[in-house]
Amino acid sequence: MNKIYLAGGCFWGIQAYFSKIKGIVETKVGYANGLTETTNYKILKTTDHAETVEIIYDENIINLAEILERFLLIIDPYSIDKQGNDIGRQYRTSIFYIDEYSRKCAELTLKIFEKLNSNKKVAVVVKKLEHFIKAEEYHQNYLEKNPWGYCHIDLDILNNSLSKFKKINLDNIKSHLNLDDLSYKVMIDKYTEKPYSSEIYLKNDVGLYVDKISKEVLFSSEDKYNSGCGWPSFTKGITTDCINYTNDYSHNLNRIETTSNIQNSHLGHVFNDGPKNKGGLRYCINGTSLVFIPINKLIDSEYENFLPYFKSYVDSQK
Repeated sequence: MNKIYLAGGCFWGIQAYFSKIKGIVETKVGYANGLTETTNYKILKTTDHAETVEIIYDENIINLAEILERFLLIIDPYSIDKQGNDIGRQYRTSIFYIDEYSRKCAELTLKIFEKLNSNKKVAVVVKKLEHFIKAEEYHQNYLEKNPWGYCHIDLDILNNSLSKFKKINLDNIKSHLNLDDLSYKVMIDKYTEKPYSSEIYLKNDVGLYVDKISKEVLFSSEDKYNSGCGWPSFTKGITTDCINYTNDYSHNLNRIETTSNIQNSHLGHVFNDGPKNKGGLRYCINGTSLVFIPINKLIDSEYENFLPYFKSYVDSQK
């Protein structure tokens, strides 16, 4: 379990949003990095603390890069000391880290975000956590206790996909995308390729695996492993919303089918016999459903925002 601390306006909304994200184990609201070691809600202006949410997450389920990407999605990253109707230093936007990896990931995420948004400078500050003071109990999970309470975040955004890719019309898809017969049979007709037949089965290169039709990002090489089953195997999807799950009772079996979120392409199945130290899941995937993109091709591409999802790349940053 890892921690990150996010300040983005009123902490009621930030907690309400992240507490509903898969892989977030626990959230607490509190006050961070002020002038004193103690404070309370009534004197924040005096002690200069920021309303902050402590987020404990399971990295076997969710990547820190996704948490930060979602954070930028729900705040105004260019606003100084103001979010929604809340104005003041206590509502400043910050990412407070407790380890070097989190610092590097946050700084890289913001750098790429600025680049992809016309190099406009963001107001989000990345700082080491000095202290975190748990807020009064009535603030904890406030919007669960008060469903109609004030929130500067539109929580309906929880239903939105992080992916910017769009579903491709299946009319004449074979000719439009030059899709080979096997890929079509697997992705559309839910056929299964022969074991050990995929060229990516034992591929160890660093990079992304994307849906062959929509090009939606599905898996990272950092979550790929050799399970010995004959098909490419992964311990999780690259984001918590890139895979759909459906009960599959075909062939007199009880399995869970996996499909891509945007295109709904058949990928394979997920089983609970994967590496225990990685969450225990095994995504058994038809290689012909995927296209591999090496990490050195991500810079200046439509996939550049996925660089922070690679721990090895983050660790290489200064």
